[in-house]
Amino acid sequence: MKVTILGNNSALPAFGRHPTAQVVAVASGLLLIDCGEGAQVQLQRYGLKWRSLNHIYISHLHGDHYFGLPGLINSMSLLGRTSPLYLYGPAFLITILQSILDAADSELSYPLHFHALQEGEELLTDNEYFSVRSFPVIHRIACHGFVVKSKTRGRKLLPDKCVEYEIPAAYYEKLKQGSDYERKDGVLVKNEWVTTEGPAPKTYAYCADTLFTETIVPAIYGADTIYHECTYLEKDGDKAAARYHSTAIQAAKIAVLANVKQLLLGHFSSKYRDLEPFKEEATTIFPNVQIAEEGKAFDV
Repeated sequence: MKVTILGNNSALPAFGRHPTAQVVAVASGLLLIDCGEGAQVQLQRYGLKWRSLNHIYISHLHGDHYFGLPGLINSMSLLGRTSPLYLYGPAFLITILQSILDAADSELSYPLHFHALQEGEELLTDNEYFSVRSFPVIHRIACHGFVVKSKTRGRKLLPDKCVEYEIPAAYYEKLKQGSDYERKDGVLVKNEWVTTEGPAPKTYAYCADTLFTETIVPAIYGADTIYHECTYLEKDGDKAAARYHSTAIQAAKIAVLANVKQLLLGHFSSKYRDLEPFKEEATTIFPNVQIAEEGKAFDV
C-alpha cells in the first residue's frame, strides 16, 4: 500500500502547494481521499491513471476538500469512462454535484454510486482486496476520517519449488491458503516447502480536519501509517483551537496514543512558507514523522 500526496495545503493555495487530496494505491487500484482544487491536474502530473480510480472518499464540505470533484467526474465522462465510480461523502454532496451537471445539461457516461456518510463509525467498502471505514472527527462542520485496511492474499508461492515438487497449477490457490499437497505417488508436500509468508496486511488512517481529540484513537489504533492535519505550529495553538484544527505537536501526541508506526503531516496553513518546523516540533514527541510533500509516494 502506498499513499501519494496530490495536495497538502489548507484552504488557500500558497507557495506552490495545492489543497488537500491524496491517492491510496491498493492491490485492486486507486482510492482518492478528498479532492481539492486541481486534483485531476495533479493526478496527471504524477502519472496516476483515473481508469484505476474506482472509489472516492470526501471527508467534509469545506471547499478545499471537494472543489476539484466536479471537474474530475466530468473529465472522466468526457474521456469515455464506462465503469462504475463509487463516491462516499456528506449527504448534501450529491445535490451539489447534480446541480452542476443539471446546469450544464450534462449526463455522465458511467454509473455514479453515492453513499452518504452516517454520523458515527461505518464500514463503507469491503471487498477481497481492502476495506474502508469512516470515523467522526471534531471540526466546525460534520467531518469524517477514513481507515483503509489491505487484505492478505494468502501465502506467497515459490514457483521453482512448486515445479520441483510437481504440483499442478490448479492447486496453487489452495497452497496460498496454507494447504499441503498430496501427490499421486503418496508423497505429502508440506506447504512451507513451497510457500513463504505473504505480505502482511497494512492499515492507513486519514484523520481529516480536526480539533485535537483523543476520541479518534480507538478508530486508528495500531495503524501502520496515519495522516493527521497540523494546520498550525504550536505558537499559533490558539488559532488552531478557534478554527477546529490541530498543531504538529498535537498530531504527534495522537500518533503516540494510537501506537502507530509512521506519521504524515499535512493541511498546512498558507501563513507558513517553510514546512520543516512542523516536522521539528512533531519529532519532539514522536520519532517517525514525514512531511506530506506533494508528489511523494509513502510506503504504508
